[in-house]
Amino acid sequence: MCSPLHRPDGALPAAAASRRHFLRATGIVGAATAAGLAAAPAAAARTPLTTGHDESRSAAPWQPDPDSPRFTLVVMPDTQYLFDGDSIHPAPVEASLRYILDHGRDENIVFLSHLGDLTENGRAEEFGPLSDTFTLLDKRRVGYSVVAGNHDIPSSTDDQRGRTPYLDAFGPQRMRRLPTFGGATPDGYNSYHLFRAAGREWLVLALDWRPSAAGLAWAKKVIADHPGTPVVLTTHELVYADESGDEAEFSDHGKHLWDELIAGNDQIFLTLNGHFWPAARTVRRNDAGHDVHLHITNYQNRYYGGSAMIRLYRFDLSRNTIDVETISPWILGRAGEHLNELERQEIELTGPQDRFSVPLDFESRFAGFAPVPARGPRPAARMLVPGTVAYWRFDSPYQDGPRQDGSPADEALRIRDLSGHRNDLTRVPVPGSGPDALRWSDSHHPDQPGHGSLFFDGGKPPLRGAYLRTADGAPLNSHTFRAGYTIEVFCKVPADWAAGHNAWSSLLSRRGTAGAAGKTEGDPNEPVATLSLSDGPGAQWAAAPLNQPSLVTNWGHELEREKWWHLAVVNDGKHTTMYVDGCPVARNPATRTTGLATLGLPWLLGGYEYGGTLDQLLYGWVGDVRVVERALSVREFMNA
Repeated sequence: MCSPLHRPDGALPAAAASRRHFLRATGIVGAATAAGLAAAPAAAARTPLTTGHDESRSAAPWQPDPDSPRFTLVVMPDTQYLFDGDSIHPAPVEASLRYILDHGRDENIVFLSHLGDLTENGRAEEFGPLSDTFTLLDKRRVGYSVVAGNHDIPSSTDDQRGRTPYLDAFGPQRMRRLPTFGGATPDGYNSYHLFRAAGREWLVLALDWRPSAAGLAWAKKVIADHPGTPVVLTTHELVYADESGDEAEFSDHGKHLWDELIAGNDQIFLTLNGHFWPAARTVRRNDAGHDVHLHITNYQNRYYGGSAMIRLYRFDLSRNTIDVETISPWILGRAGEHLNELERQEIELTGPQDRFSVPLDFESRFAGFAPVPARGPRPAARMLVPGTVAYWRFDSPYQDGPRQDGSPADEALRIRDLSGHRNDLTRVPVPGSGPDALRWSDSHHPDQPGHGSLFFDGGKPPLRGAYLRTADGAPLNSHTFRAGYTIEVFCKVPADWAAGHNAWSSLLSRRGTAGAAGKTEGDPNEPVATLSLSDGPGAQWAAAPLNQPSLVTNWGHELEREKWWHLAVVNDGKHTTMYVDGCPVARNPATRTTGLATLGLPWLLGGYEYGGTLDQLLYGWVGDVRVVERALSVREFMNA
């Protein structure tokens, strides 16, 4: 960062407010450094450090998981006070870099971005020890970028300034050895870097402290040359905040970057800068009407020049969230030792601008430049895996007669069993229910093979609605599934689903009571098998195995309304496991369960009997349903 006089408003900024720092519960292996090193002469400080770091682990290949939906981008802001004339203290930086090496695998760390002002005066003797420290990453070929701050180069010059100690230490000649390096401007002060994470390519655009018009033109071309790639822009100066840190604002130069580069390039969704303090953030709408998150992170005003704190941006695309945490590996690595008073205060500092989460719907945010194509329907033949004994779907190519979204299903509706085993379904209305109690729908799970569903408008009291059933004598009715089974159902619960009217409705059930099937324990009036929506609503599979005296129940968690779900029940001949969207639920009993009891009676889709009498009808959507007479793996499910 600049000196305090370099605030945009010309005022002297106050020290940042005290913040509670998050102390990680996990140990930071190898981050420890002798406390006495801080006071060591410059020459001694330049000596390679000896720590408890596991060198054998750091020698392992650097291989971030490119497909995991979770990955971490590390950010290191201004370190200038650690490299000031003959006051040289590389230990905190080394501790942070060793953190990356030690936690690269469990954090899935993909990249490090330094935000500039590496040194105080931009001298070769200051860059030398810092450059030596970064060889830790070079040896492992860990991707990183380093931008120049105003303290790293001659003042008031743009990226056409020519050769400098900064460029000698961290120019393209060094970066091009790394697998993430994409290219740089001819002057060497601007660069871009690429890494793969969450199954896609990401771009880090590392811009100089003062990019020239040519530098900005180059940046625009880089983005245009990678049209489907999300971009994180890093530079030294962009936004700042007052001492409250409530919300960041553009500096004059930052507004220039926004107007000339960021606002018109929708791919830039996150910007990171240092230079000013305190830490802060804001959100601005770009020309496409989409949010751009602008963050400032800088801790040089804190004890020990910020101790080379790093900020961890933990991207989680499965949760549509970026979790942000700021830590000092140098201090935390010595937490078990005697820390001085200021270190103890620093280790407890944290706050809403240092540890927070950013909700971000990645698919929606990137849709303007990298839309995810909708998964098309898949032919029924592809779903007929070996062992399929019944397969029902509700899209137009597989149904006879007219089928329009929202229109009532014909009273003589017949749903063909596409497995070829003649387990067709026919409609059964409840007396007094209207023709729209069962309606066609175009709504479907995004990974459902068939692009259609049926809406069951049932409930009680009074009992109303309609359901589907297999015919008397259908082969499925008498099947006992001794070798195992897999039952899959796509479903969606309406927003106004209410337990008092709709609980304990069945998606798929088997007629016949447990008592009539000879099950002497438990409630004899329950059906011999039912995949139901409980009063949560949560998925429940309650079935009478051949080898047990009562029903055995698998319980799922509460299902979010107005969202499509894939439910699966898998029995391998020994145990039964329920899955929700391919994930096993917690309440899967260890009871040994073999096969399914049967009285040779029909299966019901959307209907539930109690004591042999129709007791509840489904309120919600049902998509494709498949029954297989063997255990399928998750990768064989219809939503895989």
